[in-house]
Amino acid sequence: MSAKGTLGFIVGGIIGAAAGVVAGVMLAPRSGAESRAMTADAVNDAWDSAVDSYERGSRVVREKINNVRPGVDATSDELRAKVDLARERMDQLRSSLSDVVGTTSAQVQEAVNSVAEKVTPTADEEGEPVASVHVEVAGADEPADEAAEETAEA
Repeated sequence: MSAKGTLGFIVGGIIGAAAGVVAGVMLAPRSGAESRAMTADAVNDAWDSAVDSYERGSRVVREKINNVRPGVDATSDELRAKVDLARERMDQLRSSLSDVVGTTSAQVQEAVNSVAEKVTPTADEEGEPVASVHVEVAGADEPADEAAEETAEA
């Protein structure tokens, strides 16, 4: 339906409702004062009913919230405890990994140094070494915490 058709429908509905009200007032078997009093009573009854429904609904919602809140609070506390436990475990693992990386790095460096001492370079006719051994251990110079973080990121 186009906007023009929708607007026409709304305007027609309003005009029809107004015509109905006028016809009802004109053809009513009661006087205007009686009709106004009945209308006021009906509006007051409807208002009171709406207020009562609102109060009942808000009371029910409040009770439901109060019934759910302890469970939500308990679940939240449980989740916080689990997150704290996981953080502690991660800190322990990070520390353990850092120690292992530091120890392994030192062991590898010692092994490289040991092998380097055993290998003796031979000189060619001009006195230049033919082969040299140079091995660098990745992460040997880094602090253990940084090496652990890089390993954890990978």
